[in-house]
Amino acid sequence: MKIPAITQKAPTNSLISTCFENNIMSIVKQINESTSDFKGMRVPVKVIVDAETKEFKVEVGIPTTSALLSKEAGLEKGSDNSKENLVGNLSIKQIIKIAKNKMPQSYSYTIKGTVKEVIGACVSMGIKVNDKDPRDILKEINSGTLDPEFVEEG
Repeated sequence: MKIPAITQKAPTNSLISTCFENNIMSIVKQINESTSDFKGMRVPVKVIVDAETKEFKVEVGIPTTSALLSKEAGLEKGSDNSKENLVGNLSIKQIIKIAKNKMPQSYSYTIKGTVKEVIGACVSMGIKVNDKDPRDILKEINSGTLDPEFVEEG
């Protein structure tokens, strides 16, 4: 679902209301609280319902890499021609921050691998890293010149 806040009239209302009768606003409130950090972004949300007790649990997923990159870079969208038109710039520290958020969904077992996945998304979106073409940063990581595991956070 896309956040801003959902309301009682959201499309999910009919499914949830069949299980909850008058408790719909507590679900909406919990979803809004749980997704407040992702305002304006598409975020997967799962509502788990116990039909007998009418208790519920809200699980919030992780936004897409492109959504996290756009938010971090302050962009509405990526480049329409990422080979020729770079539209933003992020530091390697910002890339590492996004990679740490994405680790649970990553196919990589290391932060270095996840950083490379995020930088790959930068290539597609036309976002520079450390004022360089993201392909050059990938070469630096692959050659050992830049090791994301040893970049100090700050």
